[in-house]
Amino acid sequence: MFEKLFRKKSIAKILADAEKGYGDHESSLHKTLGVRDLTAFGIAAIIGAGIFSTIGKASADGGPAVIFLFIFTAVACSFAAFAYAEFASMVPVSGSAYTYSYVAFGELVAWIIGWSLIMEYAIGNITVAISWSDYFTGLLSSIKIPAFNINGIHLPDWMTMDYLTAFKGHQHAEAMINAGKNYVNLDEATRIANNAWLTAPKIGSLHLVADLPALGIIIFITWLVYRGMKESRNASNAMVIVKLAVILLVLAVGVFYVDTKNWDPFAPNGVSGVLKGVSAVFFAYIGFDAISTTAEECKNPQRDLPRGMMWAIIICTVLYVAIALVLTGIVNSSLLAVGDPLAFVFDQIDLKLMSGIIAVSAVFAMASVLLVFQMGQPRIWMSMSRDGLLPKSFSRIHPKYKTPSFATIVVGFVVAVPSLFMNLTIVTDLCSIGTLFAFVLVCAGVLVLQNRPDVQRGKFRIPYLNSKFIVPLLFIGALTLAFTLYKTETVNFLLNKPKTNDPVTFITSLSNDELTIVKGDIKTAQSKVNLIEKNTDAEAYLNKLSPAQYEQFIASSSIDQQKKYESGWSLFKHKIPMWIFLIICMVVIYYSITKNLSLIPVLGLTSCLYMMCELGISNWIGFGIWLIIGLIVYFLYGYKHSKLNAS
Repeated sequence: MFEKLFRKKSIAKILADAEKGYGDHESSLHKTLGVRDLTAFGIAAIIGAGIFSTIGKASADGGPAVIFLFIFTAVACSFAAFAYAEFASMVPVSGSAYTYSYVAFGELVAWIIGWSLIMEYAIGNITVAISWSDYFTGLLSSIKIPAFNINGIHLPDWMTMDYLTAFKGHQHAEAMINAGKNYVNLDEATRIANNAWLTAPKIGSLHLVADLPALGIIIFITWLVYRGMKESRNASNAMVIVKLAVILLVLAVGVFYVDTKNWDPFAPNGVSGVLKGVSAVFFAYIGFDAISTTAEECKNPQRDLPRGMMWAIIICTVLYVAIALVLTGIVNSSLLAVGDPLAFVFDQIDLKLMSGIIAVSAVFAMASVLLVFQMGQPRIWMSMSRDGLLPKSFSRIHPKYKTPSFATIVVGFVVAVPSLFMNLTIVTDLCSIGTLFAFVLVCAGVLVLQNRPDVQRGKFRIPYLNSKFIVPLLFIGALTLAFTLYKTETVNFLLNKPKTNDPVTFITSLSNDELTIVKGDIKTAQSKVNLIEKNTDAEAYLNKLSPAQYEQFIASSSIDQQKKYESGWSLFKHKIPMWIFLIICMVVIYYSITKNLSLIPVLGLTSCLYMMCELGISNWIGFGIWLIIGLIVYFLYGYKHSKLNAS
């Protein structure tokens, strides 16, 4: 049985099967795409929620130095893109990393990667649909037509967000108010979420909160993808032209409002602040791999796929870095933790027209991302169905539109229903970890096939550089840096020293009695400097303290240690992903020395794995649960119905 789990498909067999055609109508997909179309699809997928939404939070955490995270992520994605390009040249069929893993590792790993790609595309589209909904509702509220007495079209708050955000916003608002904060001083996102919870219609005790605009856009995009690749390509190209024009306009106008004083300090929260944005910044890049799912619809996939991927990453990186510098130059980076940072920035400098143009273009930009992702996922399911791992109906190709029709409709439901209820932060992190896992396995797959003489090579191959000496030297350099510049952080990590909870976590964990104690401590501290406020806002006071003053206050407080500090297992569990990374690094170094592995895929594997580790243990647990569900499906259906099993 163990051998059957890792049975592999030969490249010759995959190419022969693709040539025959699949589905009930024995139809193949239309070959309509060139390198320009592929580059446009890449830009369509990459420039979306990242540049119009998540870049704000990343900039708030990392300051202007977030540009280094964009560059690092682009380099890591480029390493992975080289691996994708070599596989796409070798196996120019739909299926992306799933098909490549079938060749390199065998059926079980192929299933795991296919299952994680299902999560990547589905959850990625949920994320983008939620962001699209935010911009769309913002655009509606800005419509003013005095002749018809229209002063903005305002949808009820409970109709524009997910249940979890509303519930958590209500809880957070209550905790902050109990801590002494006035309702008007709550941040806008918390106020809106709280209002959505309080005003939502109810069935018994169930609050009916759902994101209806997100549902609407997914239905429209699913219909467009169902109609055909030509229609999807034309729509994508048109939307790419619109958003590139707007981004260039933003840069051209914004550069005149940049105040270089806002770039000082360049990294206000240090390296940890920059790395905090890993999930958001990486999410800004995912999508270039979706290009590889269109391989069967390319005129010359072996030549055009590698070029399309590389051009998309290069163009988007330049734009991301430029936008990040302009945003953090116009306003202080600490103000950018908003859902629509580009529109927000121009509102701050009173350029309402620019703000409106950005809101309109964001609606198109995010729709194009939805289009590419919604186009990619059915083709993954189609490939898995062809191999017998999913029911045959998923590989059915429409006789007229030449698209995987049944798979496209099912994907529409899989994305539409959760988009009504899921939380943006959760889905962003889950999408990122699933994508990074795919990148790691694709890079590993290139290394596995590196020295196999029986593998049929494509026209594109990754330039070979021996990692035998370079990788060990890089590891030694990283260790030296850790124990010199970051000695305190490294020692704390190794010894699992307790970590002080931040003010918001500390305050929201307290009971009413404990809050009274903390407020008393604050009044005592204030009396020492003759500054006693009438209403004590505990969270605001603690946030104003310097790190040293905050540590001193927490240390002297009589509150239970567990609420003041994170320690023991509760702290160590967050370090498990990093320990996994370090162990795998040692294994990679060993094989680099003994097997003379190619440097670029090795760097791709390690850099993508590092970014996975920065996403936190809760995301690993969520991803692990998803993989366990996938393995259950595989052993109940895929293992028995696999065409390799039948043969």
